[in-house]
Amino acid sequence: MRDGVDPVRIRLADPGRGPRSIPEELRRRFPDRLAELEAALASGQVVTADGVAVTDSTRRHRGMDVWTYRTPEPEVEVPFWIEVLHADDRLVVVDKPHFLATTPRAGHVTQTALVRLRRDLGLADLAPAHRLDRLTAGVLVFTADPAHRAAYQDLFAARRVAKSYLAVAPAPEGTPHVRERSSRIVKTRGVLQAAEVDGPPDAHTRITLLEVREPDPGGSATPLGLYRLEPSTGRTHQLRVHMNALGTPILGDDLYPRVRTITPGDFSHPLQLLAESIGFTDPVSGAERRFRTRRSLEAWPSGKARAQDPGHPPSAPAPNSCML
Repeated sequence: MRDGVDPVRIRLADPGRGPRSIPEELRRRFPDRLAELEAALASGQVVTADGVAVTDSTRRHRGMDVWTYRTPEPEVEVPFWIEVLHADDRLVVVDKPHFLATTPRAGHVTQTALVRLRRDLGLADLAPAHRLDRLTAGVLVFTADPAHRAAYQDLFAARRVAKSYLAVAPAPEGTPHVRERSSRIVKTRGVLQAAEVDGPPDAHTRITLLEVREPDPGGSATPLGLYRLEPSTGRTHQLRVHMNALGTPILGDDLYPRVRTITPGDFSHPLQLLAESIGFTDPVSGAERRFRTRRSLEAWPSGKARAQDPGHPPSAPAPNSCML
């Protein structure tokens, strides 16, 4: 690991289908990174799964992987801080800002919550217990001890976690105080939007309208509402898909109801969706845990979210900010 970034795994072609030499295969596959690759090979930083440096004589087998480090491409800095709500030997819970991905993916590597926290807190073993969309802010739980990582990740996978979100969206006259949405959601690789399809429901959300505010003069004629969203499942884009399907898409959504192109580095219109709280029974200690965001949504009159203040450090402990 370098500066919080994991090495990359490369799956080799099966024996007989690629060059006999592993370095030669890597040279053919990554011509745009040839200088970096040659330096890594020369310094023994391309290794097999058991840590042995790859050379021209390294024997290959079916399904073989090698590992190396790739220098991340330059990224637009996300200029908002990560507030640490709680930290102990097993867990680190943070208040993630909008626009920051949870983990490295595609063009987001160094500008992710995981990499920034590993680097800033000096916790190389940090790993997410669950994930939030890049555009969603709020409570995010990481595991700090590999020995207990599976226990917490299984907790989220088994849906034994109570999660609530806040969202700002249109609230047309007649909007019910409480709604339920159950549907089947499919996210196809390469397609930006997830979609509701026919079939047994695999996504369920309880939606409560908390407050209604009349629109600003000169703006939309539709009143705005502050909603609490309580998902009992965790499908990709579930809350955004369900709110859009009900005719009340979340403010600032660049995918629903239609895809909008956002210029990289434009942080002016954050998605008005906030992971408000997370609660669960600790699988190790048996204690009841509950963590609550200290942020707010800028589209609601409670004030602008502190996430908009770039003057704070990228990651900073916040004493007494954990609600247990």
